[in-house]
Amino acid sequence: MKTRQFLAGLVAVTLLAGTSAFVGPGKKVAVTYKVDTQKSVLNWEGKKVTGAHNGTVQVQDGSLTVDGTKLTGGTFQFDMNSIKALDLTDAGYNAKFIGHMKSEDFFNTTKYPTSKFVITKVTPKGGNSYDVTGNMTIKNITNPVTFPATVTMSGNTITAQGKATVDRTKYDIRYGSKSFFENIGDKAIYDDFTVEMKMVATK
Repeated sequence: MKTRQFLAGLVAVTLLAGTSAFVGPGKKVAVTYKVDTQKSVLNWEGKKVTGAHNGTVQVQDGSLTVDGTKLTGGTFQFDMNSIKALDLTDAGYNAKFIGHMKSEDFFNTTKYPTSKFVITKVTPKGGNSYDVTGNMTIKNITNPVTFPATVTMSGNTITAQGKATVDRTKYDIRYGSKSFFENIGDKAIYDDFTVEMKMVATK
């Protein structure tokens, strides 16, 4: 009995020692931070010949992955039914505008209630600056997007911010696009719009 106990203890010690040797002293382990959806937001801006509109979309879920002090990955999901316009002060026009944005002409939120961004590559540029590449999925269509971002860490909280330019026509959003409708004059809406993501996450 004592021999069996001794052998079991020896095996356990050997396994622990092997694990420690594999991890190595001082090796950083990747940590996942949960996105705080109340403190995080996606800001958007779209422009047309006669002006521009801007607003927000709520973050539904997400996470950021950090290895040591360096950002290495992340996934964010957005609630497209939460889309708001902040520049339209007339309640009636605001409601009409948002209804159109949710329609099949634009995001078709009944069929596609969420959008998603998944980080695929992070390139450090020094300090808190990075180039972030990822897959943006809108209306179940995925395209790569690259943009500059800043990441700051404070205690158990990490804040990541970045602004990307997105070509809406790549996601089958063609309404008012001169790329598809030539004779629309000053009713044209530019193909590119911007999304500025601010993600606050804690571990």
